[in-house]
Formats: sequence, structure tokens, C-alpha cells
Amino acid sequence: MSTPPLFDTEVPAAPAAAGPRPLVVGADLSLRSTGLGSADWTDHVRPKALRSHPRLAFLVQEIGSFLKNADLVVLEGPSFGHAGQGGHEELAGLRVMIQHWLWRREIPYAVVPPSSLKLFFAGYGKASKAQMRAAAEQWYGRTFEGPAANDECDGFALSAAGYHWLGLPLVELPDRQSKALDGCVWPDREAVTVR
Repeated sequence: MSTPPLFDTEVPAAPAAAGPRPLVVGADLSLRSTGLGSADWTDHVRPKALRSHPRLAFLVQEIGSFLKNADLVVLEGPSFGHAGQGGHEELAGLRVMIQHWLWRREIPYAVVPPSSLKLFFAGYGKASKAQMRAAAEQWYGRTFEGPAANDECDGFALSAAGYHWLGLPLVELPDRQSKALDGCVWPDREAVTVR
């Protein structure tokens, strides 16, 4: 006789939506390794040995190639808890440059604070990178490996947050996790759905 499992680990199916699903792209912006993702794919951008203006120009161009067809882009907001980290000014510049790039192309975007993303995706606002990857596997059936695993997982998590906000969740999550998105900076919903 086998013992029934304590938890149901089967990934719930996403609800069926009428019409084509919009393209939501998540972007975990970084000077070293930007993680990008959507419902069906993830990738990353690394600037190699570039620094300063050449690095920013390279990143905007490469990241933009992933964002140009998006109906909604979900960006991770700044992490104010890492005060000793170098490059804050340049990273803030990258965030502003990407937001301006999106604005010029009339692509709606949202900004999700790291703690809100972690609470939404992993159920804990201070979730570690390993806990985020474990949540991806548990809830979404997604595994992330390799040198950019954490970045790509965050890109995927950001896109999942965007789909959830649009009412097209990739999976059903507990209300506590869903409510983590309430305090984020979202665009006008009509700007996304009319595109």
C-alpha cells in the first residue's frame, strides 16, 4: 500500500483565454547578466568586457531586440537593500534608458519591486535565488540551469506576474501570492489590451 503525498505537486492548468495571448516579456535588468523571459521561453544578455557608455549602448540594443514585439514588459525594480554594491548609478541609468526606449515605442511597461516579485512567485518576500528556482519547478514545471539560471528564472517570474495581472495567469496561485502584485506600478490596462 502506498502512502498518499502530503502535497499536491501537480501543476494546475492555466485557464483558457479567448483570442490570442498577448506577449508579456519580463526583464531582470543587470549590467552583467540580464534575464529575459515569457511564458514559453527564457534567455539572457551579457555585455562581455564592455564598460560605461559602450556597455549601456550594447545592453539597450540587445535587450530591446527581445522587447520590441511585446504587448507588455515587466521590469524588476531596484533593490535598495544592496547598498554596498558597485555600479548603482550605471544600473539606474540602464533602467531609465530601457524605460525611455519602451516609452518612445509606446510599449506599456510595469515595474515590480523585488520583494513583491518574490512574494508573488515563491510565496516569501525574501526568497533566495534557489527558492525562486524551486518555485518555478513546483508551480510552473520549469527548471533553470546554467550560468544565467537565476537571471532567466527572474525574467520568467516577471512575465508570469504580468500575465497574472492581465487576468491570464499561467497557473493558479494562492490569493496571498496574487495580492503581492497590488502595490506594483502597472500601466493603464487598456493600453495593453488594445495593442
